[in-house]
Amino acid sequence: MHPGKHLLLAACAAATLGSAQAQEGTFQTLSLTPETALKAAQAALAHCRAQGFQATIAVVDRAGLTQVLLRDRFAGPHTVSVAADKAWTAVSFRNSTTELARESQAGRPMSGLRSLPRFMAVGGGLVIEAGGRIMGAIGVSGGPGGDADDTCAKAGIAAIADSIEF
Repeated sequence: MHPGKHLLLAACAAATLGSAQAQEGTFQTLSLTPETALKAAQAALAHCRAQGFQATIAVVDRAGLTQVLLRDRFAGPHTVSVAADKAWTAVSFRNSTTELARESQAGRPMSGLRSLPRFMAVGGGLVIEAGGRIMGAIGVSGGPGGDADDTCAKAGIAAIADSIEF
C-alpha cells in the first residue's frame, strides 16, 4: 500500500472515531416552533370558548420554559400561573396532570410531590409528544374542572398533530 494511503486511512479512522465520541457526548432535541406552539394554544382556547368558558392556555418546551401564554378576556387572574404550572408539571414528570393528581393523593407513594413548588395536581396539563419524543406540554386553566381543561388541551394537541409527526 502506498504510504499516502496509510495517512488517508488513519485520518478517516480518526475522524470516524472522533465523530462517534462526539455523538456520545452530545444529543439533539426537536422543539416546537413558536408558530406551532401558538397554533396549539389558539385551538385549545377556541375549544374552551366553544364549551362556554374563558381560559388561559400555556405551552411550554421540553425544558418547561413557556413558549406561549394566551389568556382569554375574562379568564381569572389565577389561571395565568395555574395554566403555566400545569404545563410545567406535565413536561417535568412526563405525564398528564390528571394521572399525577391520582398518583399523588395522600397516602400514595408519590404524595410528597404535592409539596414541590409549581407542582399542579389537577387535570388540564398534557405532554406534547411526536415520534416517541417529548416536545413540550400544554396547560389549560379556567374550565369548570380538570376534565374540561383536559378536553381543551387535547384539542390544542390535535390541531398540531400533523405538523409535528415525523
